[in-house]
Amino acid sequence: MSNLDENVKQRIQTEIDSNNVVLFMKGTPVFPQCGFSSMVSQVLNHMSVEFKGIDVLTETSLRDGIKIFSDWPTVPQLYVKGEFVGGCDIIREMYESGELKQLFDEKSISNN
Repeated sequence: MSNLDENVKQRIQTEIDSNNVVLFMKGTPVFPQCGFSSMVSQVLNHMSVEFKGIDVLTETSLRDGIKIFSDWPTVPQLYVKGEFVGGCDIIREMYESGELKQLFDEKSISNN
């Protein structure tokens, strides 16, 4: 992969800084375009966590850029209060073990 375009990097950073919970995903929270994005979106919805979903399929530069930005090869990618948490498998495991709820509690993200 090439270097991250400065405009794309700034856009990603702005989204992460402006939202407590951001999910870079394929599709939208209402209409996910892959099973992994759907799974993470469902977990967040089940936990009643407000999040901003960003569809990486709309722009190749964004889809490639988020992978370079996080140094993580796949989408979806979840960020909580500016911190990269992980992709689908990590989020699912954290949800099942209770670690995800603990993380949201520690970061003062309201959920049920």
